[in-house]
Amino acid sequence: MAHRTINLHLVSDSTGETLNSIARATLARFDGHHVIPHRWSLIRSRLQLDRVLEGLRHEPGPVLFTLVDRSLRHALEEACERLGVPCLSVLDQVMELLQSQIGEKAREKRAAQHVLDADYFRRIDAMHFVLAHDDGQGVAGIAEADVCLVGVSRSSKTPTCFYLANRGIKAANVPIVPGVPLPPELDDPPCPVVGLTIETHALIEIRRHRLRLIGAGGVRQDTSQYVDPESVKAEILAARRICAQRGWPVIDVTRRSIEETAATVLQLMEAWHARRGRAAAPMPHDPAAAVLGGGAP
Repeated sequence: MAHRTINLHLVSDSTGETLNSIARATLARFDGHHVIPHRWSLIRSRLQLDRVLEGLRHEPGPVLFTLVDRSLRHALEEACERLGVPCLSVLDQVMELLQSQIGEKAREKRAAQHVLDADYFRRIDAMHFVLAHDDGQGVAGIAEADVCLVGVSRSSKTPTCFYLANRGIKAANVPIVPGVPLPPELDDPPCPVVGLTIETHALIEIRRHRLRLIGAGGVRQDTSQYVDPESVKAEILAARRICAQRGWPVIDVTRRSIEETAATVLQLMEAWHARRGRAAAPMPHDPAAAVLGGGAP
């Protein structure tokens, strides 16, 4: 089958995050086809929509949209019909299904998921927390954390913490450094502690890339303990041993995306609270695989 180049127009009256997520998840199932996304966000007036229609006339292609305003929806659908391109409101079927089950008509509210409510401010607070407690900073603040991630340097602790913060989770991270004792706050942690590990060869590549980024190209990387295979392997094994001794679950992040790692951390948090019979911090329910990676270093 010949591969095609397709223009895909994503039209939203909000930030477009919903459409972008749907498009990414769907396009990941198609190999070899070149899809050019055209993102049109914050389309809230006829003048703004006219710019979309002009772009659609020059580069026609299927349209996915989330527009609350009925007049804008109607104008977009009419234009697509004239141009002969398919047009789909991605939330309509879900909305209809829920309306039929709930027995109530949904409010026509633009950007409802971005309301400045308590959940929004909890995410902002969590982001500030991560900044203040990254890489072992402010370890005394672990008492306020919802979760603490531990692991060797460059095992994706920081990006995972930031992703969790965007879900309203206060995540601290503490590096496990050879010869450096862990902070006493982790002797009897007040929150779940999760270890992140990674395969030796993958970690070495990440660390070498890091050295190049910070201008350390002159370092003899073959003798540096930071990237020496035997030293790195021993460092990873020591970190996993610490986690095992303390009963902390470990996630192998070698072949995991940040999103998958974060989703599993959320599951482990819920399990930790369930074992203690405590009410967990408000958390989203992510459909994540429960199996932890078990690749040997």
